[in-house]
Amino acid sequence: MFPFFWFWAPQLHLPFSGDVAQDIEPSLDLFFKGIKPWAGDARIERQAFDVASYGDQLGAITALLLELAERLPADEQARSQPLQELRAIHKRIQAIKVAERHGRP
Repeated sequence: MFPFFWFWAPQLHLPFSGDVAQDIEPSLDLFFKGIKPWAGDARIERQAFDVASYGDQLGAITALLLELAERLPADEQARSQPLQELRAIHKRIQAIKVAERHGRP
């Protein structure tokens, strides 16, 4: 059709046709709605999650505990089973992170 006849061109809008607006921001509402009422406030949890994810929070706590445990005498460190378990867990998580960064399964 010629451009100068655009005002004679019919515009037909069938049901469910026309402009579409879509919000593509991921929604984590299902995750935060899953928080039980007695376990915390979902709005506060979401704001805290926006500051630092649960993994970041646990990583900081783990690093602090391991740093504080290094100040204990060597014999106490060797006897502490929870400390050994925490070190093993931390080591496995670090290995997973390295493998993911380098694309290895």
